[in-house]
Amino acid sequence: MTQQQRPPEPYGDDWKTWGRRLMQFMSQTRSPLVQQTGGETAADDGTLMWDREYKYPVVSEGGEWRQIVMEGGHANFIKTSDVTPALANTAYKLTYDAPSGNSKITQGTPASRIVFEEAGEYVLSFSAQISSTSASTVHFYFWPSINGTASANGAMTTALHQNNATVVTSRTQIFTVAANDYLEVNYMIDNTAGFLNYTAASSPVPAIPSSTLSITRTHA
Repeated sequence: MTQQQRPPEPYGDDWKTWGRRLMQFMSQTRSPLVQQTGGETAADDGTLMWDREYKYPVVSEGGEWRQIVMEGGHANFIKTSDVTPALANTAYKLTYDAPSGNSKITQGTPASRIVFEEAGEYVLSFSAQISSTSASTVHFYFWPSINGTASANGAMTTALHQNNATVVTSRTQIFTVAANDYLEVNYMIDNTAGFLNYTAASSPVPAIPSSTLSITRTHA
Protein backbone atom coordinates (compact mmCIF):
# COMPACT_ATOMS: atom_id res chain seq x y z
CA MET A 1 0.00 0.00 0.00
CA THR A 2 1.45 3.34 -1.03
CA GLN A 3 1.45 6.43 1.14
CA GLN A 4 -1.53 7.83 -0.79
CA GLN A 5 -3.46 4.57 -0.23
CA ARG A 6 -2.97 4.56 3.53
CA PRO A 7 -5.66 6.21 5.67
CA PRO A 8 -4.48 9.33 7.52
CA GLU A 9 -3.15 8.68 11.01
CA PRO A 10 -4.46 10.70 13.96
CA TYR A 11 -2.05 13.13 15.54
CA GLY A 12 -2.25 15.68 18.30
CA ASP A 13 -5.55 16.52 20.02
CA ASP A 14 -7.44 17.80 16.97
CA TRP A 15 -9.69 14.81 16.23
CA LYS A 16 -12.06 16.88 14.06
CA THR A 17 -9.32 17.59 11.55
CA TRP A 18 -8.37 13.91 11.43
CA GLY A 19 -12.04 12.95 10.99
CA ARG A 20 -12.41 15.27 8.02
CA ARG A 21 -9.20 13.91 6.47
CA LEU A 22 -10.43 10.33 7.02
CA MET A 23 -13.80 11.05 5.35
CA GLN A 24 -12.00 12.63 2.40
CA PHE A 25 -9.75 9.57 2.10
CA MET A 26 -12.74 7.18 2.18
CA SER A 27 -14.59 9.16 -0.50
CA GLN A 28 -11.56 8.85 -2.78
CA THR A 29 -10.98 5.14 -2.26
CA ARG A 30 -14.49 3.64 -2.07
CA SER A 31 -15.24 1.17 -4.89
CA PRO A 32 -18.24 1.42 -7.23
CA LEU A 33 -20.63 -1.51 -7.58
CA VAL A 34 -19.32 -4.30 -9.77
CA GLN A 35 -20.85 -3.99 -13.24
CA GLN A 36 -23.28 -6.72 -14.32
CA THR A 37 -22.78 -7.30 -18.04
CA GLY A 38 -24.37 -10.73 -18.44
CA GLY A 39 -23.69 -14.30 -17.35
CA GLU A 40 -22.98 -13.50 -13.68
CA THR A 41 -24.28 -16.19 -11.35
CA ALA A 42 -26.96 -15.49 -8.74
CA ALA A 43 -26.36 -18.78 -6.93
CA ASP A 44 -25.30 -17.09 -3.68
CA ASP A 45 -27.84 -14.80 -2.03
CA GLY A 46 -26.87 -11.26 -1.18
CA THR A 47 -24.51 -10.39 -4.04
CA LEU A 48 -24.97 -6.72 -4.98
CA MET A 49 -24.23 -5.55 -8.52
CA TRP A 50 -25.02 -2.72 -10.93
CA ASP A 51 -26.99 -3.67 -14.05
CA ARG A 52 -25.23 -1.74 -16.81
CA GLU A 53 -27.98 -2.30 -19.40
CA TYR A 54 -30.95 -1.13 -17.32
CA LYS A 55 -29.01 1.23 -15.02
CA TYR A 56 -30.18 0.10 -11.59
CA PRO A 57 -28.76 -2.02 -8.73
CA VAL A 58 -29.65 -5.71 -8.45
CA VAL A 59 -29.19 -8.28 -5.68
CA SER A 60 -29.08 -12.07 -5.95
CA GLU A 61 -31.92 -13.90 -4.22
CA GLY A 62 -33.08 -17.49 -4.67
CA GLY A 63 -31.03 -17.96 -7.80
CA GLU A 64 -32.35 -14.81 -9.50
CA TRP A 65 -31.22 -11.24 -9.91
CA ARG A 66 -33.81 -8.96 -8.31
CA GLN A 67 -33.98 -5.24 -8.99
CA ILE A 68 -33.52 -2.92 -6.04
CA VAL A 69 -36.25 -0.38 -6.72
CA MET A 70 -35.13 3.24 -6.58
CA GLU A 71 -38.71 4.44 -7.03
CA GLY A 72 -38.40 4.19 -10.80
CA GLY A 73 -41.49 6.14 -11.79
CA HIS A 74 -44.11 8.56 -10.51
CA ALA A 75 -46.75 10.81 -12.01
CA ASN A 76 -49.59 13.14 -11.07
CA PHE A 77 -52.32 13.90 -13.58
CA ILE A 78 -55.21 16.35 -13.19
CA LYS A 79 -58.18 17.49 -15.25
CA THR A 80 -58.83 21.23 -15.06
CA SER A 81 -62.12 21.44 -16.94
CA ASP A 82 -65.60 19.96 -16.78
CA VAL A 83 -66.11 16.60 -18.49
CA THR A 84 -69.59 16.00 -19.95
CA PRO A 85 -70.52 12.96 -22.07
CA ALA A 86 -72.04 13.60 -25.47
CA LEU A 87 -74.28 10.55 -25.10
CA ALA A 88 -75.68 8.65 -22.14
CA ASN A 89 -74.66 5.05 -21.50
CA THR A 90 -71.63 5.40 -23.77
CA ALA A 91 -68.05 4.69 -22.73
CA TYR A 92 -65.52 7.51 -23.06
CA LYS A 93 -61.86 7.91 -22.13
CA LEU A 94 -60.54 10.64 -19.87
CA THR A 95 -57.71 12.78 -21.22
CA TYR A 96 -55.74 14.54 -18.53
CA ASP A 97 -53.93 17.84 -18.85
CA ALA A 98 -50.29 17.70 -19.93
CA PRO A 99 -48.28 16.70 -16.85
CA SER A 100 -45.10 18.29 -15.54
CA GLY A 101 -42.46 16.89 -13.22
CA ASN A 102 -43.40 13.27 -13.87
CA SER A 103 -40.79 10.53 -14.14
CA LYS A 104 -40.87 7.56 -16.54
CA ILE A 105 -44.66 7.79 -16.91
CA THR A 106 -45.86 9.84 -19.88
CA GLN A 107 -48.85 10.60 -22.07
CA GLY A 108 -48.87 8.65 -25.30
CA THR A 109 -50.77 8.88 -28.58
CA PRO A 110 -53.67 9.42 -28.29
CA ALA A 111 -53.24 11.53 -25.16
CA SER A 112 -55.72 9.38 -23.19
CA ARG A 113 -52.95 6.76 -22.98
CA ILE A 114 -50.66 6.85 -19.95
CA VAL A 115 -47.49 4.94 -20.83
CA PHE A 116 -45.18 3.16 -18.36
CA GLU A 117 -41.51 3.22 -19.31
CA GLU A 118 -40.54 0.50 -16.84
CA ALA A 119 -42.21 -2.76 -15.89
CA GLY A 120 -43.27 -3.20 -12.29
CA GLU A 121 -45.97 -2.89 -9.69
CA TYR A 122 -47.65 0.49 -9.44
CA VAL A 123 -50.09 2.04 -6.97
CA LEU A 124 -52.75 4.13 -8.73
CA SER A 125 -55.00 6.53 -6.82
CA PHE A 126 -57.96 7.88 -8.81
CA SER A 127 -60.54 10.50 -7.89
CA ALA A 128 -63.38 12.31 -9.67
CA GLN A 129 -65.60 15.16 -8.51
CA ILE A 130 -69.02 14.30 -9.93
CA SER A 131 -72.08 16.55 -10.23
CA SER A 132 -75.59 16.46 -11.65
CA THR A 133 -78.10 19.03 -12.89
CA SER A 134 -81.01 16.58 -12.69
CA ALA A 135 -83.38 15.77 -9.84
CA SER A 136 -83.41 12.17 -11.13
CA THR A 137 -80.88 9.59 -10.01
CA VAL A 138 -77.74 9.67 -12.19
CA HIS A 139 -75.25 6.80 -12.20
CA PHE A 140 -71.53 7.27 -12.87
CA TYR A 141 -69.16 4.43 -13.82
CA PHE A 142 -65.35 4.42 -13.94
CA TRP A 143 -62.90 1.67 -14.83
CA PRO A 144 -59.25 1.31 -15.93
CA SER A 145 -58.00 -0.54 -19.00
CA ILE A 146 -54.50 -1.79 -19.81
CA ASN A 147 -53.52 -1.87 -23.49
CA GLY A 148 -57.18 -1.41 -24.42
CA THR A 149 -58.50 -4.28 -22.26
CA ALA A 150 -60.73 -3.47 -19.28
CA SER A 151 -59.23 -4.47 -15.94
CA ALA A 152 -61.18 -7.40 -14.47
CA ASN A 153 -63.17 -6.45 -11.36
CA GLY A 154 -61.79 -2.91 -11.69
CA ALA A 155 -64.97 -0.82 -12.14
CA MET A 156 -66.55 1.51 -9.60
CA THR A 157 -69.92 3.27 -9.55
CA THR A 158 -71.53 6.16 -7.69
CA ALA A 159 -75.06 7.59 -7.90
CA LEU A 160 -76.29 11.14 -7.32
CA HIS A 161 -79.93 11.57 -6.34
CA GLN A 162 -80.64 15.31 -6.43
CA ASN A 163 -80.18 18.41 -8.54
CA ASN A 164 -76.84 20.26 -8.07
CA ALA A 165 -75.43 17.47 -5.91
CA THR A 166 -71.62 17.12 -5.90
CA VAL A 167 -69.59 14.20 -4.55
CA VAL A 168 -65.93 13.12 -4.76
CA THR A 169 -65.51 9.43 -5.54
CA SER A 170 -62.14 7.66 -5.36
CA ARG A 171 -60.31 4.35 -5.36
CA THR A 172 -56.73 3.09 -4.97
CA GLN A 173 -55.58 -0.04 -6.79
CA ILE A 174 -52.34 -1.89 -7.55
CA PHE A 175 -51.46 -2.78 -11.15
CA THR A 176 -48.64 -4.88 -12.55
CA VAL A 177 -47.54 -3.74 -16.00
CA ALA A 178 -44.84 -4.52 -18.54
CA ALA A 179 -42.54 -1.91 -20.05
CA ASN A 180 -44.40 0.29 -22.56
CA ASP A 181 -47.85 -0.88 -21.42
CA TYR A 182 -50.42 1.89 -21.36
CA LEU A 183 -53.31 2.68 -19.03
CA GLU A 184 -56.55 4.49 -19.86
CA VAL A 185 -59.29 5.74 -17.53
CA ASN A 186 -62.78 5.04 -18.87
CA TYR A 187 -66.07 6.56 -17.73
CA MET A 188 -69.77 6.26 -18.53
CA ILE A 189 -72.79 8.20 -17.23
CA ASP A 190 -76.39 7.08 -17.73
CA ASN A 191 -77.70 10.65 -18.09
CA THR A 192 -76.08 13.62 -19.84
CA ALA A 193 -77.12 15.76 -16.86
CA GLY A 194 -74.22 14.14 -15.04
CA PHE A 195 -70.68 15.45 -15.46
CA LEU A 196 -67.24 15.67 -13.86
CA ASN A 197 -67.12 19.05 -12.21
CA TYR A 198 -64.09 21.37 -12.26
CA THR A 199 -64.30 24.20 -9.73
CA ALA A 200 -62.21 27.31 -10.30
CA ALA A 201 -60.24 28.86 -7.45
CA SER A 202 -62.14 31.23 -5.19
CA SER A 203 -60.04 32.78 -2.44
CA PRO A 204 -59.09 31.35 -0.05
CA VAL A 205 -59.99 27.97 -1.64
CA PRO A 206 -57.71 26.76 -4.51
CA ALA A 207 -59.09 25.19 -7.69
CA ILE A 208 -60.65 21.72 -7.49
CA PRO A 209 -59.80 19.37 -10.39
CA SER A 210 -62.61 17.37 -11.95
CA SER A 211 -60.37 14.30 -11.78
CA THR A 212 -56.95 13.34 -10.43
CA LEU A 213 -54.70 10.34 -10.99
CA SER A 214 -51.56 9.71 -8.94
CA ILE A 215 -49.17 6.87 -9.82
CA THR A 216 -46.15 5.52 -7.90
CA ARG A 217 -43.95 2.54 -8.71
CA THR A 218 -43.46 0.35 -5.64
CA HIS A 219 -41.92 -2.89 -6.90
CA ALA A 220 -40.01 -4.20 -9.90
